[in-house]
Amino acid sequence: MATGLKKDEKIDKKAEKAASVADITARLKASSTAVLADYRGMTVGQMRDLRSKLRGGGIEMIVVKNTLARRAAKAAGYEPLNAELVGPIAMLFATDDVSAPARILNEYIRANRKMVIKAGLLEGQVIKADAVTELADLPSREILLSRLLGAMQAPLGNLASILQAPMSTLARTLDAVRTQKESQSPAAAAAAS
Repeated sequence: MATGLKKDEKIDKKAEKAASVADITARLKASSTAVLADYRGMTVGQMRDLRSKLRGGGIEMIVVKNTLARRAAKAAGYEPLNAELVGPIAMLFATDDVSAPARILNEYIRANRKMVIKAGLLEGQVIKADAVTELADLPSREILLSRLLGAMQAPLGNLASILQAPMSTLARTLDAVRTQKESQSPAAAAAAS
């Protein structure tokens, strides 16, 4: 009977590991950005604090076993990540704002001197830690979109002012002619009398 329990436990653990690999693989494939970080030296409270900051930015963080993460990276087609999957690893995933995980994690690292960025994924490409740090310096998606919109509207504003310029020039010319005629009219009337 004891051996039957051990077999069941092994089957359960295998199924649990397979589910974890499938979950990590799905997250890697669905994410526009993923960041790998070494969380050595962090307390449970610090991890909870970081997770709440990340959730506010729409980012998920999971702590993974390296063997499972390697299997998931291979299944997702990101085998170059395997070299970075050494030591305690936390994976951060974002689907919308590509710079958000790097930015929030970088701010946290600056403030707390905990964690080390190891590598990342950006739109399906494996990037080194220094590239992740550069990504952190990019403005958020909303700011980039507003800048793009402003840049797109500037030519339209210039076109509108160019189109209005002849009309306003004509109006000023007509006003100058009217003023000139009015100034000449009293002089001509005084000369005639």
